[in-house]
Amino acid sequence: MKKRIVLAGVLTLAVFFTSTSCEKKREAAGQGPVSFKLAMADNEQTPFYQAAMKIAEEVEKATNGQIKIEVVAGGALGGERDTVELAINGDLDIASAANSVVTNWIPEMGILDQAYLWSSSDQAHAAVVDGKIGGMIQARANALSLHVIGYIEAGFRNTFSTAPIRGMADFKGVKIRTMQNQYHMAAFESFGAMPTPMAAGEQFTALQQGTINATENAVSKCWNNRFYEVTKNVTWTNHASAHILLLMSDKAWNKIPADLRQPFLDAVNRGYQAGRQYLIDANNDAVKELKAAGVSFHDIDVQQLQAAYQAVAKAKGFSFDPAWEAAVQEVINNTK
Repeated sequence: MKKRIVLAGVLTLAVFFTSTSCEKKREAAGQGPVSFKLAMADNEQTPFYQAAMKIAEEVEKATNGQIKIEVVAGGALGGERDTVELAINGDLDIASAANSVVTNWIPEMGILDQAYLWSSSDQAHAAVVDGKIGGMIQARANALSLHVIGYIEAGFRNTFSTAPIRGMADFKGVKIRTMQNQYHMAAFESFGAMPTPMAAGEQFTALQQGTINATENAVSKCWNNRFYEVTKNVTWTNHASAHILLLMSDKAWNKIPADLRQPFLDAVNRGYQAGRQYLIDANNDAVKELKAAGVSFHDIDVQQLQAAYQAVAKAKGFSFDPAWEAAVQEVINNTK
């Protein structure tokens, strides 16, 4: 019995020393734990920040503390476009930016900003995160000295307005804040609204002052950003789906020891997979809170909206890279 106990102890020690040998070698070579900064425009009350923190937690756990990620939220390191530029130049470890922002450097991604492109979150995941399009984005990002290490789901966007919008006719004359994105603007133009590009931080004041009378985003944003104080109506337009790309600079990527790169990526994957549920929970909670705050929710004929957008897109001559179009169509054909 004593021999068995001793043998078990020896085996335990052997496993311990084996698991730490790589770490000791790195420390001896001056390659100790690495810390990265991840910049986010969203604040700490959002499910996107929660997902980023989960990613940081999973990475630290998977690498035994050899890699740590500090999440800097609320745009403290700059807006999405600013931080992507910093990452390209190697002056920031990890930038996070919505796909519509990344089109400034990867214009082919504009196809993902089409209204009513995907019929479900699963379809969007199959295309962008897990499928062929994700590989195409990665290849283009590599040419920019960036690595796409993951995607945080931002979900489908809906409309928040001061007056009820129950049908497409109700959009007539509505001044709605959109991003500076030609496809999003074309969508609301096709609905009869007056799209007004505006920085995210200006929306609340603009709604208060009547400069705009509607905005759009994930329904959790209506609650977290207190838009419900001036927009007492939410319409389930579900007009676009978005992802937040996590873009790591080459400089930062090269700091990750070769034997930790796959564990690092696997950990990031677990983190953003968890983020999908965080978003669902946040949206469901927001609906409850908004209803309690007196906000009304309205359904709308999305097929009518989709047909209107497609007509305007055709009139404007929107066209996309044939390889990207084929990849999108393949996903649409193979998923529901």
